[in-house]
Amino acid sequence: MGEARMNESWPPERGPRERLVHHGQAALSSQELIALLVGSGTAGRPAAELARLLLLRAGGLRGLARLEWPELKTVSGIGPARAARLAAAFELARRLATEAPPRGSAIQSGSDVQRLLAPRLRDLRKEVFVALLLDGKNRLLREERVSEGSLTSSIVHPREVFGPAIRESAGAIVVAHNHPSGDPTPSREDLEVTARLAEVGRLVGIGLLDHVILGDPGYVSLRERGCLPAGTGDR
Repeated sequence: MGEARMNESWPPERGPRERLVHHGQAALSSQELIALLVGSGTAGRPAAELARLLLLRAGGLRGLARLEWPELKTVSGIGPARAARLAAAFELARRLATEAPPRGSAIQSGSDVQRLLAPRLRDLRKEVFVALLLDGKNRLLREERVSEGSLTSSIVHPREVFGPAIRESAGAIVVAHNHPSGDPTPSREDLEVTARLAEVGRLVGIGLLDHVILGDPGYVSLRERGCLPAGTGDR
């Protein structure tokens, strides 16, 4: 049975707070966790029902996490205070996910890039372009956010990509961005930007190893698809 179809209320001895105390937070369903954030219910509508309605309206937990405070507070029974608690909880989760990855992580494939970046980028409503600066053994030196917005060659300028790589003495880079539509199929602009960056990388001696496009679910690695220009990223 899906979480959105759970009982509208729980007996006190089996409520989410009691279950958390006895079994830990991991044992709770998303509806129960949302009910704890909502707190008390309203007249004729317990917290469990408010949580169920929130998940239904948003289409699940991922959809709920995308809602901003103004959208949350318009849900019947939520209001500004409850909406603020929910918005704060999801923002904390996003900030945790966006903490800098550990220096020295090896980047060997598109799946490594997906594992590193997808939790932070796949739910965003706008495109975010990042560069992973690597040492001579493809270990992560630093992550650089290059641009936000629709991907075009004018937004993703080579100096914004390779400037930090030169200062960091990087041996190579991998670039990546998300497609808010969820479809990671490369666009014409994706291919044009990749070709431009690959050419500049050859000139400055910092190879472009890959361009990974993140969708939901899945990803496309332009290197794995054979879409990078010949010789790109060769060591």
